[in-house]
Amino acid sequence: MSPTAFDTGTLEARHHELRKMRMSMVGGKLISNLRTLERGVSARAYRGGYWGFASAPAVGSSADEAAAMARVERQAADNARAMARFGSRQPLDLPGEGYRGRHAFTGKPALSASECGERLAALNAWVEKTYPGLRPTQFLISEEEHRKQLRTDLGGDSLASIQRGVFAVTLVGEAEDGAPIEVDEVLSGLGSLADLDWSLDTVAPLIDRLHEHLQAKRHAVAARGGPQTVVMAPELAGMLAHEAMGHPCEADAVLAGAVTADLVGQRVASELVTMVDLAHSYEGREVMCPVYVDDEGVAARDVVMIDRGRLNHFMHSRETAARMGQAPTGNARAYNPGDEPLVRMRNTVILPGRSTIESMIEGVDDGYLLLKTGNGQADTTTEFMFGVTLGYQIRGGKLGRAIRDTTVSGSAIKVLQSVDAVGNDMYWTCSGYCGKKQPMVVSVGGPSLRARAHLGGE
Repeated sequence: MSPTAFDTGTLEARHHELRKMRMSMVGGKLISNLRTLERGVSARAYRGGYWGFASAPAVGSSADEAAAMARVERQAADNARAMARFGSRQPLDLPGEGYRGRHAFTGKPALSASECGERLAALNAWVEKTYPGLRPTQFLISEEEHRKQLRTDLGGDSLASIQRGVFAVTLVGEAEDGAPIEVDEVLSGLGSLADLDWSLDTVAPLIDRLHEHLQAKRHAVAARGGPQTVVMAPELAGMLAHEAMGHPCEADAVLAGAVTADLVGQRVASELVTMVDLAHSYEGREVMCPVYVDDEGVAARDVVMIDRGRLNHFMHSRETAARMGQAPTGNARAYNPGDEPLVRMRNTVILPGRSTIESMIEGVDDGYLLLKTGNGQADTTTEFMFGVTLGYQIRGGKLGRAIRDTTVSGSAIKVLQSVDAVGNDMYWTCSGYCGKKQPMVVSVGGPSLRARAHLGGE
């Protein structure tokens, strides 16, 4: 950092590399093969109650990068002072510490583009041979790696990395009326595609089960619309935790008027429900999106948002923590090299309970099993709507016919309050992105849940 940057306030300087690859194949034909690299430097300064931010590409020699960093540090401080033209502010006493540490994933040597293409072609050939009546099968693989070096004027000096690999397969067929139908499966994990097991031995049984679901969807019936008893498979529970309750527990949303602002200490879920935003570990193992230090240089810690049904705590940056008189939690994160840190989730999960999904189904006389979701949205009132791309009727405690694609919606608080069983199973995924002004790599997890929710349908 340049000495001129240290007048008064706070300064953070970040060097950020983002590498991505994406390859897709349809019917044995490679239709995309993209690889990108972004490198940039950025700085954020807090002066006179205002934040200033500046960024620039990191190109050329190490001396060129050092010069670019010095420029963005000065510009960030100048930008913060310029904001004071909008009126004076009482500066906050921002909590924090000078975190020092290095956290980088070390995995297997990366697969080459040709190796990835050969694997996809072999998988496609197996599907075509095993299930010749399908429409062209779709495969997608991707890798993403963030590597961030951060220094702060509190003495912080850290290296942090997030790396994930994703494999997805979509089987496409026809319903009885000739309309196209789809089912998909996604595998994701910490590290690159070389660290993720997407071998034929692993993928073939998954595709076999997908094909069974696809045949069931050929004869699917419409769900009965309205309030229903539903057993949500873990994939939907993870989405519910993230979209419907996670965002309203981000402290910047709370300060902006989220419904959770006045609910701390109150029962917002069944006492069977505990929801946590994990920093980097669960049961002694690294989670899929390990955050040891955030992009403000704060040591990351777990946040128990809901503790046995009661709203307990929020996720914080340094500023939101200061405004609410709490401690920062290490949730300030930036996606691109030119992005400013925002309060973001990391690994949001509903903790497992004691029930089996089989016992949950047996306990439903008339309802639905919801297995997969394709998308979801929610707002700060906890109202949500998710697409359901795979589900089955439950009649007399047994599975019935598959249902057509539909939606599940409601108030997350009311749905979670209605939970009467939490599964002992656990599902993790790190395959998508969270959207909030900028994308973000996150993971979600959860067990199966039995609750009441509103289904779209006839």
